[in-house]
Parts: sequence; structure tokens; C-alpha cells
Amino acid sequence: MAAVPWVEIAVVIPLSILNGLNSFMVALLAFFGNLATVFLLIVFFEKYQEWRKKKKGENTKDSKRQKRAVKIWNKYGLPGLILVGPLLIGSHIAAFVGLLFGAKKQPVLLWSIISLGLWTVLITIASHYGLELIR
Repeated sequence: MAAVPWVEIAVVIPLSILNGLNSFMVALLAFFGNLATVFLLIVFFEKYQEWRKKKKGENTKDSKRQKRAVKIWNKYGLPGLILVGPLLIGSHIAAFVGLLFGAKKQPVLLWSIISLGLWTVLITIASHYGLELIR
């Protein structure tokens, strides 16, 4: 489920741990599931952009998430956008907007790995020990 855009690791990890799944395996699968689709988006960005232009035309209206991403980009740049992406706008949108604003693929992928790794660890620890506190 973490591979599905907008579901993200922030939803999948707590729900999976709450349902009794192994915390380590949940974290591992959520990280790689989310990273897989972000990776595919980065690799096929040009093809996606061509398809989107053909489908929607040149005058596309930005969504609320995209507008929020632009504000984050202008304030914090690529690292800030990608680091807060999984929680505020989604890791897929963050990577897409970074590429759209001209960031190179390798830095977007590197920051995506760092961001998803960091958030996976933090959310897994908080979910695991938060559930233990509730019990």
C-alpha cells in the first residue's frame, strides 16, 4: 500500500503495526514500496511530462498540493521539499515538483531515499512504542 501515491508511509506503517504485523517488516516493505514508485516517477519523468501535456494541454491548473510544494521549494529548496514531502504533500508530488523545477534526477533520488528512510524509521518507532504505551 505504501507504493500507492497519497497513501504514503505515514498511513501504512501505523495501520499495519496496529493490525499486529511485525514492525521491522512493515518498515522495510513500506520503505521499498514507496521508494519503488518514486524511483519509477524519477526515471520516467520526461515520458510522464509528455503524457500529461498531451492529456491536459499546456494550461494545467495546479492543485493545492502543488501550490504548497511551490511554497516549500521557494523557501527550502530541493532538500526541504523532499524531506517534508511524505507528510505534507506526498513523496511522489515532492519528487515530481523537484524535477519540474529543474532539479537533476540523481539529487532527487538521493534526497528521496534519505527522506523516506528518515520518516520510515521515525514513524515506525513512534507507531511501535505508541502502541505499546496504549496497551
